[in-house]
Amino acid sequence: MADSKYPSPLAGYEDAPPLSNEKAADGKSYVNAPAEKLSEAYEKFIDPLDRGRQGGFDVHIYYLQTNAEQSKYASELWQRIRREFPELRIYTLWDKPIGPHPVAMFEVNIFTPAQFGAFISWLAIWRGPLSALIHPNVVPKDGERPSQVGKKDHSERAIWMGEKYPLDLTLFDRF
Repeated sequence: MADSKYPSPLAGYEDAPPLSNEKAADGKSYVNAPAEKLSEAYEKFIDPLDRGRQGGFDVHIYYLQTNAEQSKYASELWQRIRREFPELRIYTLWDKPIGPHPVAMFEVNIFTPAQFGAFISWLAIWRGPLSALIHPNVVPKDGERPSQVGKKDHSERAIWMGEKYPLDLTLFDRF
């Protein structure tokens, strides 16, 4: 039985026909019946992701501020992102730890699935020696404390590229 704190990913598909066990030409993957229409997730972030002011995802790009090579690369990457992705929200290039982040970093906000696909695939190639934390911005439900939702976004829901840094999640407990 599934953990009750997580809703079933099959909610809404209870009456769907069984999936085929037929293998695709590669002999490994499965043949899927075509969908009647593309998932809405191609066009807009799904609930409960923030589709407004904050954006659906934050990307924190980390560098060791005491490492001259990483500091230089981070500054150059920050400039390149601002030039190549001006539609994204790009914040200050911090030269020291800030908030729950244990090393220097800068943040990028992503507002659409298309931006996510373009920027994250680009970043996988261009991040160089740097690490990146990618986390969703989930809108709190009624009665949920925003700080606890933020804590979960930075931990359970986090995606990492490169070295994973330990965050100071106790900061979320102070709010």
